[in-house]
Amino acid sequence: MTEVPSGSEREGRPVVQAIAAVAVILGVIGVLWAQREIFPPQDASGAPAACSKSTDRLPARYVSGARLCEALNRPDLPALLGTPGEQAETASGSGDWITMAGGTKIPAPDATVTLRTYSVKLSASYDRLTVGQVRGLTDGARRTTVLGHPAVVYSSPTVSIGFDLGGGKASTGPGGTARCLLVSRHAKDDGKGTFEIAIWRQDDVLPDDTALERVAEQVAPTVPGWDGN
Repeated sequence: MTEVPSGSEREGRPVVQAIAAVAVILGVIGVLWAQREIFPPQDASGAPAACSKSTDRLPARYVSGARLCEALNRPDLPALLGTPGEQAETASGSGDWITMAGGTKIPAPDATVTLRTYSVKLSASYDRLTVGQVRGLTDGARRTTVLGHPAVVYSSPTVSIGFDLGGGKASTGPGGTARCLLVSRHAKDDGKGTFEIAIWRQDDVLPDDTALERVAEQVAPTVPGWDGN
């Protein structure tokens, strides 16, 4: 099952959608809008975009989209990505349920920040899958750690969507590659929750794993639910 982008995400240029399990697991679909000028930054003054109002429908025991956006939309995010001259152009979060085959509902809060070069998505998962299980189901996954927590890095293809403004038609095709890092919230890979950070580039160039891991090391410990022990 694929999560539907929130209204605020649709207004932005790129969108990443987390894919749920056997589907939950793994995928990221990046939507790269063809006409960047049509979707200007949220703040016309030229200041970095602030997090837009979040639509959160999850109980308080789950992290909200607003909190995820707050954690991700940090002043040093451009520097962590290796693009220090840029700034956030759009920032949004949402907290809602996704429905799996069979009717099971899983909480799926997330947040996305876009810059000129990169887009970054932070999501929290409560599906009880361990990092090891995800690695076993993903081709080419690389085992790593984030501040001592088990993690895995893998690739996911993106889809490019273009719009013919004159004809009112949309076209789709292969996009670039997103790099994704899934990390356990706990120092043990106990299946009690994970955070995932995905980055992809607007120019379809392969993202920098070093940048991905820098972002993960700084952002993950600031998200409610991270266990620093």
